[in-house]
Amino acid sequence: MGIVKSAVLYTALVLGANAANAQAADISALREGDMKKLVVHDDPRPASDKSFSDADGGDHSLADYEGQVVLLNFWATWCAPCREEMPALDSLQAEMGGDDFQVVPVATGRNSLTGIRKFFEEEGVEALPIRLDPKQALAREMAVLGLPITVLLNRAGQEIARLQGDADWASDSARAIISEVISAGGDS
Repeated sequence: MGIVKSAVLYTALVLGANAANAQAADISALREGDMKKLVVHDDPRPASDKSFSDADGGDHSLADYEGQVVLLNFWATWCAPCREEMPALDSLQAEMGGDDFQVVPVATGRNSLTGIRKFFEEEGVEALPIRLDPKQALAREMAVLGLPITVLLNRAGQEIARLQGDADWASDSARAIISEVISAGGDS
């Protein structure tokens, strides 16, 4: 009986690994332009359970988004490349955000709420929520070593890809990658 259970478990693990590797290959094939900087992981990685807050002081965590594909963007008001890519992230959220997908921008470090609101207003950012990580607990645990960093999470809340630096998140390539992860369903 133990051998049969072991064989079934092994088969399930192999099939799951093969599905994750297949999706990594599919995503990699869609990378063009800025998306060539996107590093796609062969195997999903755990994400942080550290909390962050909203503009009203409410607590949130990545677990709030379980079941959705998430594009987690770490940024700061003082970071020029972060400011440059924010309108594209807003456009991506306006176009694709919903029950299956969310863009979650997290202002990490010292960012005044007034400064964030002013920046969003100046740039016409309307579809994105304000999320804050003032003590950088989430950023530290997610190994954010510079800004901007954008992390793609699958429906199980696992990191499947990461991009360091700014990118055009409203590009055809970015939308195709997000669509591929959404359509894959499941946890891969």
